[in-house]
Amino acid sequence: MATALICRGAAVLLACALPLSAPAQQLPPAAESPAPAPYPVVARLVLAAPLIVDATVRSAQVLKGADAAGVQPGTARFYVEADVTALVRGASGVPPRVAYVVDLPLDARGRPPRLKKRRVLLFARATANPAQVQLVGTGAQRDWTPGLDALARGIATETVAAGAPPEVTGIGNAFHVPGALPGEGETQIFLKTRDGRPISLSVLRRSGEQPRWAAAFSEVVDESATPPARDTLAWYRLACALPRELPDASLATAEPGDAAQAREDYRFVLQQLGDCTTEG
Repeated sequence: MATALICRGAAVLLACALPLSAPAQQLPPAAESPAPAPYPVVARLVLAAPLIVDATVRSAQVLKGADAAGVQPGTARFYVEADVTALVRGASGVPPRVAYVVDLPLDARGRPPRLKKRRVLLFARATANPAQVQLVGTGAQRDWTPGLDALARGIATETVAAGAPPEVTGIGNAFHVPGALPGEGETQIFLKTRDGRPISLSVLRRSGEQPRWAAAFSEVVDESATPPARDTLAWYRLACALPRELPDASLATAEPGDAAQAREDYRFVLQQLGDCTTEG
């Protein structure tokens, strides 16, 4: 009877599960992986998670049958109960113990991982049942480490800071103005954002100098603008959202030569930003 009750609880969580991406990667023991996940991976989770919970697994039951519908080959689905150590992020709080469902890879011998007593960081959202939370997607249960905890707290703080950079949703107009000498000129690219706040990119080329680029997160674009530092929220908003090429519509009124230079300058910006990998 106890098992049946647990499985019905799991079904409630499964009914609204919305995975963010591909199946989860193997979660190594925390003692063997002290380094936190890359900034983009953690930022993706933090931005999706109204709740971030530091907890220790009390029990974990492998689900089967209908409760394991849709589980990827080589993985198992667990109904987990965990004791809360700390609430890293959350407006309304959580009870001392929470339950959730998570899919995790089997080991090399096809056996499910041992979760009991494992300290984890959960990236989640609340459900109708206060004692249950729903993980926000792939990799949303991660082994707790001091580095991961600090990184998640830092990103959460960035997101609520005054003037935090908005989400980029696309590219607006782009212009290139040639300079007085061959090879000189300036390109400006205006971005679209979720809340309408301005972001613009500029690339300046001067004879005998390396190209310089900057990002402005206000209406005013001046010489004080600089590239955002890597592994910051401003960097993430650009590196992880910008398309690989300027859309044709952004250059609809540009002369062919100016359009070609604007495209080259945009590729330069992408190269300077570097890769953004949000899986893991």
